[in-house]
Amino acid sequence: MNYELHLSAQQDAEAKEDILADLMDAYGDMVKKIAFTYVKDINLAEDIAQDVFVNCYHHLDSFKQHSSYRTWIYRIAVNRSKDVLKSNAFRRILPFSKLTAESKEKSPEVKVIDQSTSSLVTGSLLGLPAKYREILFLFYYEELKLKEISEVIGLNESTIKTRLRRGKLLLKKELERRRFER
Repeated sequence: MNYELHLSAQQDAEAKEDILADLMDAYGDMVKKIAFTYVKDINLAEDIAQDVFVNCYHHLDSFKQHSSYRTWIYRIAVNRSKDVLKSNAFRRILPFSKLTAESKEKSPEVKVIDQSTSSLVTGSLLGLPAKYREILFLFYYEELKLKEISEVIGLNESTIKTRLRRGKLLLKKELERRRFER
């Protein structure tokens, strides 16, 4: 009888690992991009992504499916990114990483992100305040609906609409300013 329980637990663990592998394949890049929009450091974004999926693995049993896996993972990624920004360690490490980043050889991933960051729209988006940047990113880059963004961020849909409208105006002003500087 213990053997059957052990086998069942082993099968449950394998099923969780399969689900996690599928979630990582489907949402891994998206989680890194979300984290990067907050912390603006690729290595830290990768660490956050890893934390997000570890968290998902530990809480798969408690996922109640009131929302989709996608929305659930977005929410975890946003919360984890905000936690990192609030942490005292982030404030101490970030200035040091900016100083040492120039001396290291950049990986291909970092080069691609640097290229996309240097583009006019992405650079302008990253220059906006976080409360507008996150909504614009989720709406345009990740193509989430307003209701999904509301679930991810934990704000009313009307607040999301307002921030989306204001974010668009700020982005437009930022784009015009950057075009003028060129």
